Amino acid sequence: MVWNIDGKTSIYPIIGDPIVQVKSPAGMTEAFQARGANAICIPAHVVPDDFAGFTRALLTMRNVGGFIATIPHKFTTAEICRSLSRRSRILGAANVARRARDGGWHGDMLDGAAFLQAQRNAGAEPAGASALLIGAGGAGSAIACALLEPGIADLGICDSDEGRVTRLIDRLAQGGLAARARLHRAPADPEGYAMICNASPAGMRPDDPYPVRVDGLRADMVVGDVVTQPALTPLIAAARQKGCSTATGTQMYEVVQRLMLEFFLSDEGARRIT
Repeated sequence: MVWNIDGKTSIYPIIGDPIVQVKSPAGMTEAFQARGANAICIPAHVVPDDFAGFTRALLTMRNVGGFIATIPHKFTTAEICRSLSRRSRILGAANVARRARDGGWHGDMLDGAAFLQAQRNAGAEPAGASALLIGAGGAGSAIACALLEPGIADLGICDSDEGRVTRLIDRLAQGGLAARARLHRAPADPEGYAMICNASPAGMRPDDPYPVRVDGLRADMVVGDVVTQPALTPLIAAARQKGCSTATGTQMYEVVQRLMLEFFLSDEGARRIT
């Protein structure tokens, strides 16, 4: 595909550390151009100590319309934004930011809505169901928020950092999302849950352990993974061997890409998904 790049091209970096695993640069650029937008997405490998300075510098580049934040910058993105969507305010995290009329960044968190839609496409229905969430970082926080909105009944959260689990539960309770659900710290044991949600980086590297005890998977579970590289993670492969319905990181990414386009290109779209 030939991309239109000239002096009028708008730039939307995706910022992360590491950055080699992301698919957004090519996928988002193709999607921008398919929409008729003269815009490209480029990778930016930025370490945490340089993130705030880098995003300040982006505001001085008038042809930068916004940016995408990936590991480990989602919480810091919320901190540097001048305004945030309701869900980003609750979570204290954002994975997209666009240039606002006041000259600062406006942020939102789209991972949760995209992950939930991918799991629904695989047959999951969160209302009244139980879910095990692995990872209480930026993506995990967004997924927890998305699961609670339609009325999940039981949400177990597992993270190697127990303090992060406590902080997430507190945030969700303070945001008014936990009144109808049982939220609790849980081990990485899928037994008894209908939905298994891996929001950790486990599976990105060949020697990573499984994020959950895979011998506890059952065929009536829906198993989702946020990891996009490799496309078929060990967790998804094990779940399919058990007969589970699955939602891959790539399938989640297809949904989040559409939401990102609406956020960046349309004021109306940004209001609708916020």
